[in-house]
Amino acid sequence: MKIVVLDGYSLNPGDLSWDALKSLGEVKIYDRTPDDLIIQRAEGAEILLTNKTILTSDIIGRLPNLKYIGVLATGFNVVDAEYARQKDIIVTNVPAYSTMSVAQHTFALILEFYNYPGKFSEEIGKGRWSTNPDFCYWEKPLNELAGKTIGIIGFGRIGRAVARIASAFEMNVTVNVVSEVAGYRNCSLEDLLRESDIVTLHCPLTPETKGMINISRLRIMKPSALLVNCARGPLIVESDLADALNKGMIAGAALDVLSEEPPRPDNPLLKAKNCIITPHVAWATFEARQRLMEIAVDNVKSFLEAKPVNVVN
Repeated sequence: MKIVVLDGYSLNPGDLSWDALKSLGEVKIYDRTPDDLIIQRAEGAEILLTNKTILTSDIIGRLPNLKYIGVLATGFNVVDAEYARQKDIIVTNVPAYSTMSVAQHTFALILEFYNYPGKFSEEIGKGRWSTNPDFCYWEKPLNELAGKTIGIIGFGRIGRAVARIASAFEMNVTVNVVSEVAGYRNCSLEDLLRESDIVTLHCPLTPETKGMINISRLRIMKPSALLVNCARGPLIVESDLADALNKGMIAGAALDVLSEEPPRPDNPLLKAKNCIITPHVAWATFEARQRLMEIAVDNVKSFLEAKPVNVVN
């Protein structure tokens, strides 16, 4: 069984082992695969694993031996899954491997905005504290999370984990879901945006959610509010958010995802006021990647045993 990994570096930059996958067949692993080499490298493969390398219908159609595509992530929009189904090719993903890692990163971003330890540490390294006349200093208010309202848009595994952490901080949790959720206030999206001190996105990217955070909805938010996105970049209209930040319409944004990754140098959010950005790493703790590897290998094993799991098509 010929197995090809098209872009394994993000999952395993060297601190994990591919041995379990290698035990299942003849395995070739590439750190990254440019578009013009996909066909060449995937030729003859029966099993193809991809993270962000895009597999279009044209590419899939030129790989006659292909029987299985494993996406090394939860989102599988990089694969034309419907075309693969028509060709009797199974497509799987890896769900629920990074729930606590993403929830943890969500609060890392929130705490950087509320307490800015990173900014303090950078200033102190440049001598700011050493030359201060008092034993302490701050130039922006430091605020408690207790008593603040956090609005969670998207209430799957990650949204629920964020809610539990927020409750531990004694925050008021508001959600926007179709049915009632025990223990949390459920309200309309507009009311959530209007009332929340922090709005955090944890919903999937669909035609309905794409661009859901736009200028009209940003205008609803409190001028003191923080917008957090550890879900998908295209949920936000980035030019609208940059404009809102630069005009002080909201107090800040903390983002782990952008609409294009890596971002173009002219992305307006890169220079927007009060905008914290991390490079899509909420999922990437060692523990989460270890789980991802284990589930991805188990997916392949299950396929080889004719009992496929985590099938998305």
